[in-house]
Amino acid sequence: MPTLDYQTAGESHGPGMLTIVTGMPAGVPIDADAINTELARRQGGYGRGGRQRIETDTVEFLSGVRLGMTLGSPIAMRVANKDSRMDDVERTPPVYRPRPGHADLAGSLKWLTTDCRGTLERASARETAARVAAGALARGLLKLFGIEVFGFVRSVGTAVTDISVTPEKHQELLRARDASETYCPDAEATKKQIEVIRQAKVDKDTAGGLCEAHVFGVPPGLGSCVDWRLKLDARIAYAVMGIQAFKSVEMGMGRRVSELPGSQVHDPIRYDRSRADGPSLGFIRDTNNAGGVEGGMTNGQPVVVTGAMKPISTLLRGLPSVDLNTKEAQQSDYERSDVCAVSAASVVMENVVAFEIARAFLDKTGGDSLAEVQAHHGAYMDLVKILPLDPPIMTIAKD
Repeated sequence: MPTLDYQTAGESHGPGMLTIVTGMPAGVPIDADAINTELARRQGGYGRGGRQRIETDTVEFLSGVRLGMTLGSPIAMRVANKDSRMDDVERTPPVYRPRPGHADLAGSLKWLTTDCRGTLERASARETAARVAAGALARGLLKLFGIEVFGFVRSVGTAVTDISVTPEKHQELLRARDASETYCPDAEATKKQIEVIRQAKVDKDTAGGLCEAHVFGVPPGLGSCVDWRLKLDARIAYAVMGIQAFKSVEMGMGRRVSELPGSQVHDPIRYDRSRADGPSLGFIRDTNNAGGVEGGMTNGQPVVVTGAMKPISTLLRGLPSVDLNTKEAQQSDYERSDVCAVSAASVVMENVVAFEIARAFLDKTGGDSLAEVQAHHGAYMDLVKILPLDPPIMTIAKD
């Protein structure tokens, strides 16, 4: 069975964004409404720009699905662009003044052109619509096995919430997040975050922040320690750093582990037989500083990821730059953009984390069909519950 994977294609003002997902087993129910809900959330949040009033993102399945179920073949999904004007030079003119912080200059030098237009069209965060579609599709698989993903905005600028997240509070926090204009499940913090964004708009500036994702119900043993390319935390970090404007990723306690002694960092292990049927298999922790991953593998605790998004590179007032043709000093060009897209970015991060969890889940319990995945998952969970095995090493009897 091939590893679950996806590719994206399309430009910001092209016909649409295309996602091709491979490795999804046959027989997984498709919930287009759930995917469209995630796409709509990606377009929302306080501080978004004018484009979100033009587009209404919905997914169209082009292949890999029949009668609402996956076929086991590649799944092609398209999210159309209503604002499609790539070849209209009047509406998408050349860009010769690169924006500091964006891909403009690096891309122009890479592709030997003074026109940044081609680079900025592909480097645009519009591409994340395709990534959200892939993640939302994968979440349909995860939900069948009791795995839920919850993402939210931890901070915008200096406006931070100290709210704690636990599996028991998941539904309560979900309702609070969905009622928030900044996707923060803390009403007071939401007000402060809105003020930060309002002030940035007055200043013709932009604002960044922290996004956080928690994955509940993850069984132990996803990922691996035998190859650095298979470590789940590394794969999650790779996926999150691939989101436009993200500059750091942390698991669990993150960089704070460098400030404390080991006795205050590592999560003591206890065993509670009454919780043996849960995802932790009874091995519980009083803390989850590791963020649910030890040695590149899930340990039965919730997976916790934090990503830092920088302020958007397109400022209404511009920034010092140069004209690539004349090399003379100029202010950077302005492209229609947002003041703050941290809320949208939290949706993207939530879904790319979900896809990596689904990828690791199928690496561990995969098969060509959902029935096989269910059988493999059930067999693994049954075996791990009866440790130690007798005999310790299972062998196939020879004739």
